[in-house]
Amino acid sequence: MTGNKFFFLLVSILLFMFQTQSVKSEIIILSGCDDKQDEFLKNEYILNLNELIMTRNYIYREKTYQKYKLTDLSIKKSNSYVRNIYEKDGKILTHKHGYPQFYTQIFFKKDEKEVFMKTVLNNEEGISKISNCKKIEKFDDNS
Repeated sequence: MTGNKFFFLLVSILLFMFQTQSVKSEIIILSGCDDKQDEFLKNEYILNLNELIMTRNYIYREKTYQKYKLTDLSIKKSNSYVRNIYEKDGKILTHKHGYPQFYTQIFFKKDEKEVFMKTVLNNEEGISKISNCKKIEKFDDNS
């Protein structure tokens, strides 16, 4: 009988621990982001660190839209795209886009309003700042 009481006590403790644990998710929104070569009405990055995805929403200004429309008929004035992300050494990086010999990644430094592009060609790495954002907001959701 004491074995059953011990088992019941152990199960009760484990259930209590699982019920009191909370899931923390963090969402970071960088908005009002400028760009070195294009003009936008809206340019924002949403980093969902719980789901490990980055969503970029943007709307081109008319001049930029017309520039790209000349060479690419599939271009849209308003667009959005999603990339998988991960954290490494205090940075938030998108997964590599391209080939093993040549790829790009967008990355962010936590708590900073800047957006960077990492370009790698045959193991030679280049980093450039592609945007400064006017506003950074953090949302922590404890469930």
